[in-house]
Amino acid sequence: MKLIIAMIQPHKLPDVKKALYDAQIYKMTVTNALGAGQQRGYKETYRGVVEEVNLLKKVRLEIAVNEDFVEPTIEAIIKGARTGNIGDGKIFVLDLNDCIRIRTGERGPSAIG
Repeated sequence: MKLIIAMIQPHKLPDVKKALYDAQIYKMTVTNALGAGQQRGYKETYRGVVEEVNLLKKVRLEIAVNEDFVEPTIEAIIKGARTGNIGDGKIFVLDLNDCIRIRTGERGPSAIG
């Protein structure tokens, strides 16, 4: 079992969701986030005052998958999120020790579904 965490641009979320659905991956958690990577933000002028915006809006996707869905999930995220420009995001793959379905008490790969 793996936990896949992806940080993507907010406007790419519909494309990523479609790519995941096409790969038959339907379960995910989506959270709004702020962050900075290689982009390092930008400067904008508001009423004559220059403001440095260094925390940019991002979307965090968390998807728990069984071993046979790891690569299809990663490929779908890349397919939906890639623009070829700096700031496309990152994907992290973590080992998932256990998963428990609260409703039934199932544990392990069968709890992920």
